[in-house]
Amino acid sequence: MIAIFFTDDCGCAYENREHTLIYLCSGELEIEERGRKTILHPGECAFMRRDNRMWLQKHADKEYPYRSIVLKFTKSFLREFYQTLHRKDIPTESKREKASLRVLPHDRPDIRSLFESVIPYFDAGVQPSDEVLKLKMIEGTYVLLNTDRTLYASLFDFVDPWKIDIIDYLNENYMYDLSLEEIASYTGHSLATFKRDFAKVSDLTPQKWLIKRWLEAAYDLIKSGKKRVTEACFDVGFKNLSHFSKVYKEAYGYAPSMI
Repeated sequence: MIAIFFTDDCGCAYENREHTLIYLCSGELEIEERGRKTILHPGECAFMRRDNRMWLQKHADKEYPYRSIVLKFTKSFLREFYQTLHRKDIPTESKREKASLRVLPHDRPDIRSLFESVIPYFDAGVQPSDEVLKLKMIEGTYVLLNTDRTLYASLFDFVDPWKIDIIDYLNENYMYDLSLEEIASYTGHSLATFKRDFAKVSDLTPQKWLIKRWLEAAYDLIKSGKKRVTEACFDVGFKNLSHFSKVYKEAYGYAPSMI
């Protein structure tokens, strides 16, 4: 669990490696992912699915700083939690959400209780004990599972039929010059099995998934000012600048040079 505090506006590219709950205490948080903007206000909470990239713009106002609390769910914790569930209660028919961001219903007492109960620790500069943190992670997991049963498939995405090892591998290696045959081999699949299993976890073909991932990474690099357009194009995996410019404009509605 992390407390984030800013007195000035701050923007950053955010690569989300773990499932995350973020709760806004004060200020305003603007989240941009895949060209879509979502704004969180005080008292609001959002779930960010792991292995996604977003642009976060934190805004302080005249009277209050930007302040948020973030709860991250590690894979080891989720594996342990999953083992405590009764199998008859697990909705195996649920499907992983395609959206990488979900704003939770506003003004829920369980969400307020979860996050506001830890504010005194941060105000006092005291690190909550491991036991307290684990209890908060358990509370946060139930907040999500009680929101929508489809979130079982998003949270426990390491379990059949929700297993997404292929996506894990691609998120970690998308920028390398690998053929589909190599990716299939490295993930323990034949090419035919790889394509079949990939279709279970994505509506896109592997090649279209990679192009989408490259575009997201390039967008973050260019918008953050870390790379120029040409540098971002080749760093993320594209091999042709004109092709990059063409598919970028198709995806975002404007040329990469216009960011």
